[in-house]
Amino acid sequence: MLVQNGLTVTERDYFKEPFTETELNDLVAEVGEPGVSAMFASRSPSLKKMGLNAAELSDERKLALMLEEPRLVRRPIVRLGDRLLIGASVKAITEALSD
Repeated sequence: MLVQNGLTVTERDYFKEPFTETELNDLVAEVGEPGVSAMFASRSPSLKKMGLNAAELSDERKLALMLEEPRLVRRPIVRLGDRLLIGASVKAITEALSD
């Protein structure tokens, strides 16, 4: 969809090139509220396998878990100009493209 709209796409494989702590903190700061919760894949099967409940985790623990397990970073992360879309749906991307 992005390429069809004439945008250059840079992909990153989180598993081959995991985020650093600084990168995650920078993304969380850019997202603003709800911050870490917006970045954390709280419904991930990986979280369930760990026997954890996202609602019981502090932001610090969520960040640590995202660094340990890239599947806990909500995907996709899409940057369109100065906008950052976390876990963007096709609808959200379409709306951002029309702005």
